[in-house]
Amino acid sequence: MNTADPEQLLVALQHADSQFPSGGFAFSQGLEASALLREMLGGWDLAEFVLTQLRHRWAGADRVALIRAHRCAGELSSVTELDLEVEASTFVEGLRIGSRRNGMALLTTHARIATSRASDYRTLVRDGSACGHLAVVQGLLWGAIGLDETAAATMSGYQAAASLSTATIRLGLIGAIEAQAILTSALPVIAAICREPVAANEPIRSFNPLTEIAVAFQRDGGQRLFSN
Repeated sequence: MNTADPEQLLVALQHADSQFPSGGFAFSQGLEASALLREMLGGWDLAEFVLTQLRHRWAGADRVALIRAHRCAGELSSVTELDLEVEASTFVEGLRIGSRRNGMALLTTHARIATSRASDYRTLVRDGSACGHLAVVQGLLWGAIGLDETAAATMSGYQAAASLSTATIRLGLIGAIEAQAILTSALPVIAAICREPVAANEPIRSFNPLTEIAVAFQRDGGQRLFSN
């Protein structure tokens, strides 16, 4: 994306905006579970949690899946194969379900605004041929609206950090100003990660065991605000 082009910048802003209906508000990506179990898991720092998610999950898993999906250039058989790879590499059920639901919500929105390939891929997800994981769907759709892979990855990283910041406010852990401070500290980390190259067949990998343990423990827990 050429950021000197106002039209392209506006497209990126539209699709990165929290008001864009993607369904992600229902998921905290393990934040709620980690907060509830922080004493059991040996202490917990909110700012460090966000940076850990970016460095050890988003950078090697979501970002890689998104970029590889973007490079499929709308070839749905390749996108589906990648989608199944993401499914196999996401070990915790709560995180798999959240990713798939968010992906379907995003597909549905894009199908309604007639984004190329959105309806076709939603059909594949509905009939069980594909999973519809969020990062894969983002790569497919954001490429279809004309954003390059760097812009798409940057948007994904921003949304990952921003959604965690929003979740902390909704959970009553911190206020809006503190959340913005955490988000501000995350931006250079996202930028640095986005400069790292992704190989054609880069494996999808993450190492975030404490969050995964927390989500697994929370599955049968009591009332909670988020689904994961």
